[in-house]
Order: sequence, then C-alpha cells, then structure tokens
Amino acid sequence: MHPVVPDLAHTQARPVHWLLTATAMAAVVAAAGFLQPDAATATQSGTASARPAAPAPAPAPAPARTAPDPASVDLPLQCGPLADVVTAKATGDLDGDGGPETVVAARCDAGSGTPPHGVYVLANGRDGTPRLVATLVEPAEKSSVGALAVRDGAVTATLLGYSSLDVPGCCPDIREQVKWQWKGGAFVRSDDTAALGV
Repeated sequence: MHPVVPDLAHTQARPVHWLLTATAMAAVVAAAGFLQPDAATATQSGTASARPAAPAPAPAPAPARTAPDPASVDLPLQCGPLADVVTAKATGDLDGDGGPETVVAARCDAGSGTPPHGVYVLANGRDGTPRLVATLVEPAEKSSVGALAVRDGAVTATLLGYSSLDVPGCCPDIREQVKWQWKGGAFVRSDDTAALGV
C-alpha cells in the first residue's frame, strides 16, 4: 500500500546540507554587492572621488568712463589778462562709442556786459586725458549761450545774438534754437532762428 503523502525520508536535513546552503547564500549576497550600480554623483565618471570644480568668477565690470573735466583743458578763448569762465556744461555720448563727451559754453570773465561765448566739445583721449575735439560756436560769431543740453546723442543750445551792430550789447534781438548731431565724422548743425523783437 502506498502512502498518500510522498516519502520525505530523503528530505531530512544533515549538517553538511545546511553548511552548503549557507555558503551558497553568502556567495549570492556577495555577488549582488559587487553588481550594484555606483551611487549617483554630480561628477563625471572616473572622478567620483574628486570635488566638483568651482565655477569661474564673473568678469569684473569695466570701469565707468567719466566725462572730461573742462578745468583740465585750455579753451581757445582770447581773453587777454582776464580769465575764462565756463557758464554752462552738459555731458553725454555724442559719437556712439559708449563714452561720454562734455560740451561747454565758455566766455571771458569780463565782469559786466555780454561777452561772446564759444561752445566746445571735449573728449578723453586714449590715455584718458581730456582734450578739445570740436568747436561748435566761435566767439567771433558774437553769440551768447542761454541754454545748453545733451539729449539723445545731440547737442542743443539757445544762442542769443544781434541783427546789426546798432543793437546794444545788453539786449540781443535774435534767438536761435540750435542742434548739432554727429554724422559722417563731423557735427552737423541745424537751427531755427527767430527774431525776439527790440
């Protein structure tokens, strides 16, 4: 008669069986440890132990370019024993090179009357030294400057003058709204002349 359950006599564990099972399990665990992927790092492969390189410092900003100082330039005024005086000044980039120029209205310091003005453009040279680069109004034109500005790359000024030699020096009777713009390597002038009345 055959039993209903299988014969389990051959499944009895012996010490050698347990030793072989434990050795096999240890080998499987060891092999699994060797086959695990490396931990994720932010470095490139092959340099897992190296520290990441520090980012390069940002370049220092270029130093701001300053407008020329009129006190550092000899203006071409013929004042004899009198000093010259700057009566108006404006700064801005007139030629589009990114650096500011200075426009000055200057005259002889006569103390009274209305001595004529010269209007000059100053720029810094390559070595940073201020220099005269253009004369917009000559003193020989006998004009006085009522206002001076630099806007949108252009010089604007109000020039006061005389319609004839008979007009008293105290009372100019001509007003010009003048504008100069750098075009083609020169300052080009446009104006709107109006009579002020006597």
